[in-house]
Amino acid sequence: MGNTVANPAARRGGYLGLWRRVPRDLGFLLPTLPVVVVAVSVLSTVFFTGTGMIAIFVGLFIVVLALYIARGFGQLELVRLRWAGEPAITPPRWDPPGEARTPLRTILGPLVNGHYWLYLLHGMVVNFIIGVVSWSLTIVWVTGSLGGVSYWLWGRFLPRDDGNIWLYDVVVDWMLPGNTLATDPFLGESLFQLVVGIVLLTTLPFITRGMTAVHQFAARGMLGAWRAEALQREVADLSASRGAAVSAEDRSLRRLERDIHDGPQQRLVRLQMDLASAERRLETDPAAARGLLAEARQQAHDTLEELRALSRGLVPPILQDRGLIAGLESLAARSTIPVRLELTVDPALRLPSEIERGAYFAASELLTNAAKHSRATGIRLHLALRRVPDDDTTWLDLWVIDNGVGGAVPTEAHGLRGLDERLQGLRGMLSIDSPAGGPTAVGAHIPLTDTAPGSIALS
Repeated sequence: MGNTVANPAARRGGYLGLWRRVPRDLGFLLPTLPVVVVAVSVLSTVFFTGTGMIAIFVGLFIVVLALYIARGFGQLELVRLRWAGEPAITPPRWDPPGEARTPLRTILGPLVNGHYWLYLLHGMVVNFIIGVVSWSLTIVWVTGSLGGVSYWLWGRFLPRDDGNIWLYDVVVDWMLPGNTLATDPFLGESLFQLVVGIVLLTTLPFITRGMTAVHQFAARGMLGAWRAEALQREVADLSASRGAAVSAEDRSLRRLERDIHDGPQQRLVRLQMDLASAERRLETDPAAARGLLAEARQQAHDTLEELRALSRGLVPPILQDRGLIAGLESLAARSTIPVRLELTVDPALRLPSEIERGAYFAASELLTNAAKHSRATGIRLHLALRRVPDDDTTWLDLWVIDNGVGGAVPTEAHGLRGLDERLQGLRGMLSIDSPAGGPTAVGAHIPLTDTAPGSIALS
């Protein structure tokens, strides 16, 4: 629970970090040549066949087929890069938003989609060139390093005659012209090969990492979504989140208005009537007036308690003063069903107020739903922080798990639907696993986008 999350790049950095990546990089680079050769062969054949038959119209459909095949090879490259441990590349949005997916658009749409042509260029030209160069360099470094350091073992079995050319002789004569050094040829060649092998083996991680990075760079530029598309998607997500937040807030205000009308407002009307009756009887019937005043005092007390309960529903004081952990402990203590807390975070953890408020209300709503509908005899409330290495983000996961009858679904005008909207307003999500017969597990997941990673303690 006291481990501080460090920067993933720092954890993987350094020379040893490069060596740890060598197996995955080799797993990507060694099969590259057959992959790019097959890709350029298939794409060139289909595409140029289609362009040669454009005049009879059928060629148009063959060109579209080539574009779809290029998309497949591009997606294969993205998968291979992910297997190599490279950061995920957001794929393009193949179907423009807001446009109907008709058969004609499905067939001819790739012709007017720039991403398809970039995928074709990548598969036919760019990736072929990069793949041949990276595969060749990788083979040279791997065979040269392994062959050099082991030459003393297998070199003695090579045939020897007076016509043999020893590499160490060539290098020594080039560096020291006219030298008369006399050494055993096999010993000199073994030492020379050992030095070359050590140099190549030492630099192998830089070669494999560099070649894989070149593939990643080309894929990110040609196979990924354009920045404008990413911004459009971000705007759409923000708009959806804002709409969900507004809807959830409107729902909460309406519920608050209804609660005030049905509770404190009615009690205040009753209090006003009791005080008026007591005022009229004060001189004629003091005993009855005292009774009415006692009832009025009780009404005032009950009204105050209801207002306090409603204020806790807005911003619970314990949440403001002591934080999320104390708030969850308070919720568990007030639950009508026994709650077992599983809080795998630092007790002193403080998060942005909107995050703590959202998590608190999620827990409150889920515990209330369980008490009303689940018929459970026990509840587990689990809270944890989860790091997603791919995009270097941290999520707050809150789970409420009961042993009840199950069957929970987020229907309209149901608490789960309102909770889902509230979480969307925080760019979070709600997950529900509630088969018939139980158990029910409902999770509220909120991204901590504004929290410094170095300040979060994971268990």
